[in-house]
Amino acid sequence: CPKGISSYINELEHQIKNLSQIGVSLSKEKNMDILLETILKEAKRITNSDGGTLYMMTDDNRLSFEIMMTDSLGIHYGGTSPKPVPDYIYPVKLYDPKTNEPNHGNVSAYTALTGETVNIEDAYFEEGFDFEGTKQFDKKNGYRSQSFLAVPLKNHVNEIIGVMQLINAQNDKGEVIPFNSEMQEQI
Repeated sequence: CPKGISSYINELEHQIKNLSQIGVSLSKEKNMDILLETILKEAKRITNSDGGTLYMMTDDNRLSFEIMMTDSLGIHYGGTSPKPVPDYIYPVKLYDPKTNEPNHGNVSAYTALTGETVNIEDAYFEEGFDFEGTKQFDKKNGYRSQSFLAVPLKNHVNEIIGVMQLINAQNDKGEVIPFNSEMQEQI
């Protein structure tokens, strides 16, 4: 077996073992904050992404920010952090309150409404979604959001209960890269 194939097989075996361990630990966890944070952290680890946000669906058709993390900025709000998500970060509306039209302009709302995973190479050049809020966050924090992966979260009966959004996948050198199809499939 050539060295490259052997290395690849070892990596796959490691990934399968790790995912299995995650599944076991998640099935035992009863604390929702720990459970959600574990899911987000593992997704960030698998994709080597700098940031991640976990939204949960509310009864009034919004996505509430439950956890926000951006490693390079030292941000960790919600989940098990003693810092709650700041009040100035408003929930995402799934429908326009005046027209009741679906909010397909926001990537997380679109994912929640359609159940589709959305993979964006560079938010600043994306024409299908409005990233104005992201750009304001970037300006305020000296950051550059680029690659995004928005994934619907479903419960045991396949209902969408939230959205996980990963931001800025990185290569081994710490350079921002797009989320590739392998990353998307694993998440």
